[in-house]
Amino acid sequence: MISKIAQNELNKLLEGNKNFIEGKPTAKNMCLKTLQSLALYQEPYACVLSCSDSRVVPEIIFDCGIGELFVVRVAGIAVGPNVKESIEYAVKKLHVPLLILLGHDDCGVMKYANEQYPEMPEHFQSILKCVYPVIDGKGKFDCNNEFARKHTMWVEKYLLENSKIIKDAVDNEKLYIAKCHFSHTTGKVELI
Repeated sequence: MISKIAQNELNKLLEGNKNFIEGKPTAKNMCLKTLQSLALYQEPYACVLSCSDSRVVPEIIFDCGIGELFVVRVAGIAVGPNVKESIEYAVKKLHVPLLILLGHDDCGVMKYANEQYPEMPEHFQSILKCVYPVIDGKGKFDCNNEFARKHTMWVEKYLLENSKIIKDAVDNEKLYIAKCHFSHTTGKVELI
């Protein structure tokens, strides 16, 4: 269930995405003065787990400025201990009411995993270990974008099963997890 606060924050981000698509950004707090006003504290209203892909920049695609988002970026939104703990920090210490899991089109990690599965190559093993469970028992995906959507769903499941902090916050309606997908063609962030 989504709280009114989380719903308001989600609406704000989706409206910001609309501004981005229309080429009419409105973010004002993108200067040194804003940074200086936040020098001793931060109060982001959402945490975003997104891919490290250079085309996926949450602050830009959601039309946000300094201090609005707590962003955790990792290739393929692969969740390991540091990523999980970064999100937990945002939930427990910064009290964000909203967690956005942001997958995207043309994700290189999904493409690579689809090509390599079921082999475990010498490199990128920790990333692949976070992606292969989505393929296991189902076979390779015909469409890497569909794979990315399924992986985003898996990330939510993983976080809820492996983080008491996140699960308790969700169960107590202090946190809402929004599973989203970003299209490079349209610029739109859609809810999955």
